[in-house]
Amino acid sequence: MTDSATPIPDTPPAAVSFWQAFIFWLKLGFVSFGGPAGQIAIMHQELVERRRWISERRFLHALNYCMVLPGPEAQQLATYIGWLMHRSWGGIVAGGLFVLPSLLILILLSWLYIAFGHTTLVAGLFYGIKPAVTAIVLQAAHRIGSRALKNNWLWGIAGASFVAIFALNLPFPLIVAGAALIGFIGGRIAPARFSLGGGHGSGEKSYGAALIDDHTPTPEHARFRWPRLARVVLIGVALWALPMGLLTLTYGWQHTLTQMGWFFTKAALLTFGGAYAVLPYVYQGAVSHFGWLTPTQMIDGLALGETTPGPLIMVVAFVGFVGGYVKALFGPDSLFLAGAAAASLVTWFTFLPSFVFILAGGPLVESTHNDLKFTAPLTAITAAVVGVILNLALFFGYHVLWPQGLAGQIDWISALIAVAAAVALFRFKRSVMQVIGVCALVGLLLKLLAIAG
Repeated sequence: MTDSATPIPDTPPAAVSFWQAFIFWLKLGFVSFGGPAGQIAIMHQELVERRRWISERRFLHALNYCMVLPGPEAQQLATYIGWLMHRSWGGIVAGGLFVLPSLLILILLSWLYIAFGHTTLVAGLFYGIKPAVTAIVLQAAHRIGSRALKNNWLWGIAGASFVAIFALNLPFPLIVAGAALIGFIGGRIAPARFSLGGGHGSGEKSYGAALIDDHTPTPEHARFRWPRLARVVLIGVALWALPMGLLTLTYGWQHTLTQMGWFFTKAALLTFGGAYAVLPYVYQGAVSHFGWLTPTQMIDGLALGETTPGPLIMVVAFVGFVGGYVKALFGPDSLFLAGAAAASLVTWFTFLPSFVFILAGGPLVESTHNDLKFTAPLTAITAAVVGVILNLALFFGYHVLWPQGLAGQIDWISALIAVAAAVALFRFKRSVMQVIGVCALVGLLLKLLAIAG
């Protein structure tokens, strides 16, 4: 983070080549822990504060768009920034590398889970990581909130969204729609309060001139054109229809792989509000209806998804792997291949819509980044999302600190790990990877000591 005593650079950094960006997105794919909140915080720190590839306002404008889409918002944000910097292939690479490491890791972990069961090593690492993830999400709520909540109006929206999702259990799309309506009306009544600066003039944090700055002209490839929109949509439909058609012709509509493709297509279009909003739907279908895995396996898969890099919705890869493995889709001698193929298949159908939404809608969004009638609703949505992220932090904290429910005993060791992680993040400004690594080792050590004792 830029120190107040450090002079703010008034010239943008050197141009970033496609391959320089490729290396960054690849690295990000391996360190993107902490769910969407943690991942967005990492991208803000790296792209806005440290590297200055994109300005604060342009970053938040892109984030606001991603927040209203179905699908994993952090992965979509990476796709958006990659596309803005290096055209369509830049977006495809950024979004793809955000997911690919997670897919490979989850295939490996899913195989170890199915083939060898629970081990002390895995259990110990998870025991330390889970409290750390709670602290990471809480830090992300603070980071985004400190930048987005610039006046009492926006604080009020954040508070109302928290109450709506925590106490009233209102669906996330309804909260987003309500915030957008308030922003739309507020932008007309009190426009200064709903500008991206939040009505506090220069109170917005500046990190210096960026490659894509507030007033950088929209690049040629990001200008909205109807023919380009139609082309992207047609390519997206073809990329969905071709594998779905081949699966249907090869195996039939009722085959497990075909049904997985269709089921996770529907799931991808229902993921408003992130992974937790769609998990009940995935649970109902994968466990209760299709029987691809057991309830216990689903919970264990969620734990894997929470503690591996990539979007939380990557738990679908675990669901696909276990379903393909247990069903022995390619025969008893090809169990791993069946699991890996199913995991890859469901990942494709889950994430394909995200790329289409960004590559098709990005040019329209870019044309609105200085238009108050569009930015005011999006600013209000960002404020609402702060409340939702805080709710997510409490959700993590509840399940980590009270593993047996509130009626059970608090896990004081997990609580101490969470507090230590929070101190490391907030007070000593340690990186997410450093905190994750140390907490994982502490968890493993504690499990080994418990066994030895």
